[in-house]
Amino acid sequence: MGRIRWRGGALLSPVPAALVTSGCGEEANVMTVAWCGIACTQPPVTYVSVRPERHSYGLIKAGGEFVIHLTTEALCRATDYCGVYTGAKVDKFERCGLTKIPSTEVAPPTIEEAPLALECRVREIVPLGTHDMFLADIVAVTVREELLDESGKLCLERCGLTAYAHGTYYALGRRLGSFGYSAKKPKGRRRQK
Repeated sequence: MGRIRWRGGALLSPVPAALVTSGCGEEANVMTVAWCGIACTQPPVTYVSVRPERHSYGLIKAGGEFVIHLTTEALCRATDYCGVYTGAKVDKFERCGLTKIPSTEVAPPTIEEAPLALECRVREIVPLGTHDMFLADIVAVTVREELLDESGKLCLERCGLTAYAHGTYYALGRRLGSFGYSAKKPKGRRRQK
């Protein structure tokens, strides 16, 4: 079998199905974003790409801050809902039973039910076409305490993370290996003298 060539398209999968909060107080909103990721480790930089016609676009642009939340199997229905309906007409926090709590460094709220939240401050807006990319510094990270082991190590495998691939949500599950496992030497083998 060979390969078929298609023209360029947005087919990188899976991607996070992230809930992103913006605005504050009564104006706070939550939307679903699949176009997001990490851009740099030091300093920690992330991005979200948003269509200018989205309600949250104006909130992020005006406030210069947002919070990215990882989503779980338990949050999958709310994640889908927040990607379908607009915050200009519906209070999505109320409709989805999402609890707003204060963030530690930025004005937009954190979603209590989310396992991990990245608090972000916009450093640059890059127009790309259908979407504008908000490149942002990650100024704080908050994590639910039950995701830490006895030594304080983060155990994200405990929360049932989800991903989005070509129109479908998926549960992440079976561990295949950890970074560097292909280069590790087998334990228990001794060299012959």
